[in-house]
Amino acid sequence: VQLQASGGGLVQAGGSLRLSCAVSSPTFSSYHMGWFRQAPGNEMEFVIADHRLGVGTYYKDSVKGRFTFSTDNAKSTVYLEMNSLRPEDTAVYYCAASDVTTGYDPARSSMYNYWGQGTQVTVSS
Repeated sequence: VQLQASGGGLVQAGGSLRLSCAVSSPTFSSYHMGWFRQAPGNEMEFVIADHRLGVGTYYKDSVKGRFTFSTDNAKSTVYLEMNSLRPEDTAVYYCAASDVTTGYDPARSSMYNYWGQGTQVTVSS
């Protein structure tokens, strides 16, 4: 399974970006999908995730109302729509896929088996 993230860039505060993550797997719909980010000097942190069974979408509190997760099953691609960006959103963003079948905790990075290469998002003030 390979994940290819793209769409990062430099944007002013208040602006928007859409990240994409293409998943090369014939069983794309079987994965829980998540986005994490890591700012310089910081640990990896959870941003948003979507349960494979459509149970729900999970958000880091600080991105609620600003970030949206979406999926295009025909393209085996997930998206992270980011609006009202803030300088503190600056980080390398990673998409990740999890095939766990029980005990899925969307915010735990250890739950995810497959990771994309990361895409840089920089928000200027």
